[in-house]
Parts: sequence; C-alpha cells; structure tokens
Amino acid sequence: MDVMPTVAEQLRAARETQKLTVNQIADVTKVRADHIRAVEDGNYNVFSATVYIRGLVRSYATLLKLDVPRIMASLDAELKGTDEFSEPPPLAERARTPLDFVMLQLSKLDWRKGLIGLGTVVVLVAVVGLFALWRHHQNTDPLAGLQPGMYQSNSNLSGDMLPLPSSQLTR
Repeated sequence: MDVMPTVAEQLRAARETQKLTVNQIADVTKVRADHIRAVEDGNYNVFSATVYIRGLVRSYATLLKLDVPRIMASLDAELKGTDEFSEPPPLAERARTPLDFVMLQLSKLDWRKGLIGLGTVVVLVAVVGLFALWRHHQNTDPLAGLQPGMYQSNSNLSGDMLPLPSSQLTR
C-alpha cells in the first residue's frame, strides 16, 4: 500500500531537493523561520487560526513550485483530523440591532466636520433665539397690566406733584 507523505514531509522534501535553507525560505516569504520549521514538522498548534496555516502553506508551496491545489487539499484533510483545527469558526451572523446601525453610521463620520457642523447649528439656534426674544421684547407694552393712577391734590407739597384739575375733584 502506497502511503502519501504529509504536507510537512512534501514541503521539507521539496525544499531540500532545491537545496534551500529554512532561513532562505523565511527571507523570501517574510515568515518567521520558527513558523516554517513548525509547518515542516507538522506542528500546527503554534498557529492561532487555520487561516495562518493555510496562507503559509500556500505561499511555501507556490515558492517551491509544487502543485498548490493538491497540497491545499491534503492540508485540509490533515487539519480536519486535528481537534483544534477540525471545525471552522462560526460564521453565522447575529441579528443586527438598531444600536449596531447607529454605531456603523457614527463610525463613518468625520468628527472634525461634524463638530464644525454642530457648532454652526448651535450658533444659528442662539441667533434665532436671541432675535425672537428681542422681537418679543419690542412688541410688549411696558405699561400693560398697570392700574390707572389717581392724582391727588395736596397743598402741603411743593411743586413735585401736580394738582388735578378741579373737574375731577368734584366727582
């Protein structure tokens, strides 16, 4: 029975056949050398998510000019056999609430322009309010609501008070 080599064995064998070092692969792929070694050892537990493993293996296999679709299919089969990477993360979306909508809209705002707009609105409201107050003040009669006064003649007073005409005194 012919046993197919693991992805790690295929990558290591291709690298050694091309006489490349792990450090040369790391320099070209811009991936840390210890991550290259972990993939070649089949130690996927150093990676936090499947996406990192898949990206590294794809880049590595492309660099070594291997059959990338076949390598990726083998990798998927190997990852399904592990406890940590067998299940993909949940992709189901939760129901969106009005708060989510508001937060999305607020994230789109340019706060500098928003503050300028808010300042303009505040100034306009203040100007309109002051104008309405001034117009109201102009239209009110300051003597409205006062009772009519009655003058009384007093002979003891000097010319500070004027006497009423005699026609009103006889009433």
